[in-house]
Amino acid sequence: MEPLTEKQHRVLGFIEGRLKDNDPPSQREVARHFGLAQNAVHQLIGYLKKKGYLVDSSGHRRLRLSAEYIAAKSRTEGFPVVGRVAAGEPILAEQNIQEYINLNDLFGRSKDIFLLKVTGDSMIDEGIMDGDLVVVKRTSAVKNGQIGVVLLQDEATVKRIYIQRDRIALKPANRAAGYKTTHIGLAEKDISIVGRVIGCLRIKIN
Repeated sequence: MEPLTEKQHRVLGFIEGRLKDNDPPSQREVARHFGLAQNAVHQLIGYLKKKGYLVDSSGHRRLRLSAEYIAAKSRTEGFPVVGRVAAGEPILAEQNIQEYINLNDLFGRSKDIFLLKVTGDSMIDEGIMDGDLVVVKRTSAVKNGQIGVVLLQDEATVKRIYIQRDRIALKPANRAAGYKTTHIGLAEKDISIVGRVIGCLRIKIN
């Protein structure tokens, strides 16, 4: 579906909220709510129809959400699965997200949680295997010794994190492979803590 402008998104959100209350708004009510002229609202709603978000139905106050939009929303309920991270982009940028998995029964509903697909065997002694999904709570504050996700330029890595005076130590957990702790000076590289690992899942995804 075509992306929306900020104003179109706000209008859609208002209409969607009223529809959830089984109280579809008139264009006059939309105009009054946003302080817009009715012809401006008419144009905005026309764009929402053209882009596939709204349709007309029979009866009074005919606006309804399109079947395409309802189906798209159902596909994005749950937590986003991040398979890659591109430099300069937010970790939850749309192009980084592979799919969504609904784990609300386990972790509740939170916009601060995402799933990261693990690559490699550096944390197998912690039970985190290649291909697993770690459940990550977004935060830049991780206590020493906690397992977290660190973004190094365009690579997200899962390690135990130790914050020292002028550097961060990233400790792996694979004794058999002999991986060593990596120390990274805060001034040396573009490095940031993006979250704390709060769970690990081993399920098959596409």
